[in-house]
Amino acid sequence: MTKKIICLFCLCLCISTVFAKDYQLQSPDKKTIIRVHTREDLTFSVHYKKTPLLNPTVIALELEGIILGKEPKVIRKNTNSVNREIKPEVCEKSELIQENYNELKLTFEKGFDVVFRAYNNGVAYRFGTHLPGEITVKSEKGNFNFPENNMVYWPKERSFHSNNQVYYDFTSLGELSLKDLGSLPVLMDTGKGVKLVIGETDLEDYPGMWFNGAEGNTLVSTFPAYPNKTEQVGDRDVFVRDRKDYIAKTKGSRTFPWRYIAIAEKDGELITNQLSWLLADPCEIKDPTWIKPGKVAWDWWNANNVYGVDFRAGINTETYKYYIDFAADYGLEYIILDEGWYELGNLLKIVPDIDMEELTSYAKKRGVGLILWVVWKTLDDQLEPALDQFQKWGIKGIKVDFMDKDDQWMVNYYHKIAKESAKREILVDFHGSYKPAGLRRKFPNVLTREGVNGGEQYKWSLRQTPEHNLITPFSRMVAGPMDYTPGAMNNAQKKNYKPIFDRPMSMGTRCHQLAMYVAYESPLQMLCDNPSNYRKEPECMKFLSAVPAVWDETKVLEAKISDYLLLARRKDKEWYLGAMTDWDARTLQFDLSFLPKGKKYKMTIYQDGINADRNATDFKMIEIIVDNTFQYELKMAPGGGMAAMIQPL
Repeated sequence: MTKKIICLFCLCLCISTVFAKDYQLQSPDKKTIIRVHTREDLTFSVHYKKTPLLNPTVIALELEGIILGKEPKVIRKNTNSVNREIKPEVCEKSELIQENYNELKLTFEKGFDVVFRAYNNGVAYRFGTHLPGEITVKSEKGNFNFPENNMVYWPKERSFHSNNQVYYDFTSLGELSLKDLGSLPVLMDTGKGVKLVIGETDLEDYPGMWFNGAEGNTLVSTFPAYPNKTEQVGDRDVFVRDRKDYIAKTKGSRTFPWRYIAIAEKDGELITNQLSWLLADPCEIKDPTWIKPGKVAWDWWNANNVYGVDFRAGINTETYKYYIDFAADYGLEYIILDEGWYELGNLLKIVPDIDMEELTSYAKKRGVGLILWVVWKTLDDQLEPALDQFQKWGIKGIKVDFMDKDDQWMVNYYHKIAKESAKREILVDFHGSYKPAGLRRKFPNVLTREGVNGGEQYKWSLRQTPEHNLITPFSRMVAGPMDYTPGAMNNAQKKNYKPIFDRPMSMGTRCHQLAMYVAYESPLQMLCDNPSNYRKEPECMKFLSAVPAVWDETKVLEAKISDYLLLARRKDKEWYLGAMTDWDARTLQFDLSFLPKGKKYKMTIYQDGINADRNATDFKMIEIIVDNTFQYELKMAPGGGMAAMIQPL
């Protein structure tokens, strides 16, 4: 009898061993290791240089009647390695992107798989299902369990009704609880010389992922459930008053969004990280050559406060001709007609003071494209007739605003707008939007989006500080381009700053603003101030006319999250530098050793003037001849910066 019990025990142990197995995946440089555990729950952990970054983390997909990831049984293992260069349709950071990863795909009983990827600069995983018909997803579990009480730049949110325009609370994991809601991406400092950014990409037909705090050093995923009852207020706000008991109804055979963790030893490596783009679906536009990035003269921020003209400034034909002339004179590709050009609620009814036929004809004559601001709901209600009319007018782009959600229905709306706009060769800029999550690769006509607390905050906020400006490029920008809308010509130090809605100023110096055109990625890059102010600043306009909106190469020279940033970017044979500091005056040393040897360049430097600590508009322009041996000591005022052009002779 004893022998039978022992044999039975051994048999059970053998069966358990077959189904409970650990799998390991290394990055190509062998510094990062993912360990996957298939026991009672499906979990994975991450080590970097033998240091744990993520303890065993439970992941699961709960469908109606079944939990995929509970008592997982692997039936097949596949591995793959990729090392190639990809040329993106829109060069946000570089003209070529290196894609180098090792992949592990585990196929399980119950009709699902999970794919893990290990890159040299991060890790990622995603679920896939192979089930008939339609499935109902009740929830998705991702209990991110960290080994230490990491410090977090927490993107604090109040509810799922959000445009993801956040300020960051610098706190610890241990101080967060289930009542704390945060959007992605999440930036954290492990305290061991490694920074992490957690995000998602390839988001389609599924809600966006958010985080709650939890007990211990844990973040738990949460998702907006599918809307059941909504209420429209005015022309733009649609509030979800009641939700279904599921997050998505979707195809039974599909892949789900990637969840990625960017890993960086140097803070600047976060700025060059391309995981969000690499993990997204490839371009679906057959011929994307019509997509033209560029700079945009924007009206709303400056409230059309042009002056020195012989017409009444406002939302009218003469004012926008003035913007068109400004754009043409300085080589800007586009202007925006923001809120006010149509009667709210009807995109096909233009206000009496706008002659659209005359404007479009004049813009075409002067070689400037028009972009039209629209409320998302009105566009949805009038989608085909509105887009068809825009195409007839020759409109080059639309700025779609006030969506303020990322449930499954709204995520699908973004894809619909991107696709329908692409059919008509129309660019898209999403405002009032959730963070970038891969759509821009599939539809590169989506050149930029908001989802960031940008320059508009200067009109009403005291929190749009230089420190905030030095968190966003290491956190929000890891997810993709951000329409921050820089370019303020009225600048103020902390003690002189005051939010004024119709006559806004920026916190920090003039050169802090100029540096954003190099530091911040946005293939549609705004000039937020009014043309009358810019025409009084010929030295600044020399830079703003020349600085590109897309880049062939990016090099981060110095970087510390929330404190300072100095980087160089190349377009063709020209280089541009941008430097920013927080409220601390700072001195940085840099050289130009990245330039080719034996070649001479003209370098035009815009740096804080000697009195910029008192008058933030003060700057100094210097022109010198340099080569790759050049060294420079840069002094920045509080909230200061530097911008430079390096042009071959």
